[in-house]
Amino acid sequence: MAHFNANEGTYTPDRLVIGTYRAVKVTIASGGGILARGTLLGQITASAKRIKSLSAAADGSQLPESILAEAVDATAADIETTAYIAGEFDVDAVIFGAAHTAASVDRELRRLGIFLSKTQG
Repeated sequence: MAHFNANEGTYTPDRLVIGTYRAVKVTIASGGGILARGTLLGQITASAKRIKSLSAAADGSQLPESILAEAVDATAADIETTAYIAGEFDVDAVIFGAAHTAASVDRELRRLGIFLSKTQG
């Protein structure tokens, strides 16, 4: 049986997830490059595939809609992986695309049930 998550069964603690969350399987579009865990993703309207959300995009992906749950390399092929679609996340651990900031995406993310917070400690 093929696994879509290469790191399935492993856990490396970090500060990305700071509360409860919901995750789903997504496809990262080929040509998306190397993306780190915590990258803010947008969905391409025509294909429903995800790429790093950039505010200047005009293909639908300019609207952030999920957060990448694991690092991937989509340089040469589509990659099936996991993305968080709801939950609470450390704003300092989220990786924003060009011209996106926590302030510029906060309203859209809250509408989707994704909350960016500062952790204490």
